[in-house]
Amino acid sequence: MAFGQPAGPPASYRQVQQLTDLILAAGHVDFRDARGPLGLNQRQAGGKFTRDEADELIARLEAEAEAGGEPEADLAPPVAPVRRRDAERLALVRRLPDDLLAAELQRRGWVVMEP
Repeated sequence: MAFGQPAGPPASYRQVQQLTDLILAAGHVDFRDARGPLGLNQRQAGGKFTRDEADELIARLEAEAEAGGEPEADLAPPVAPVRRRDAERLALVRRLPDDLLAAELQRRGWVVMEP
C-alpha cells in the first residue's frame, strides 16, 4: 500500500451523504470544520472515507445524537454547507452580536475577555 492511501474500498455516495447530514446536524459547517473536534485526518477532512471509516463515524455520531449530546448550533446563525469567500465570511461574522460571537469562540476553546 502506498503512503497516504486509504486501507479499503471508498465509502459509497450514500454513506458520505449520511455523514454530511450528521456533521451538519452536529453544528459543523463541513468536514474541515469538524476535523479537530471529531479527530478526522486530512484525507477525511476532504470528504474521503473508506467504507469502514464511514460506518464507524456514522455509528459514533448517531450514538452521540441519541445520547442527548445536542450541538450548541443555536449559538451560531445557520450557515450554508458550501464554502464562502473570505469577504462573505467576514461580513457574516461582523453582523453577529458580540455576546453570540464570544459564546461561540468559548465553545471552540478560545478565551474571551472584555477590553
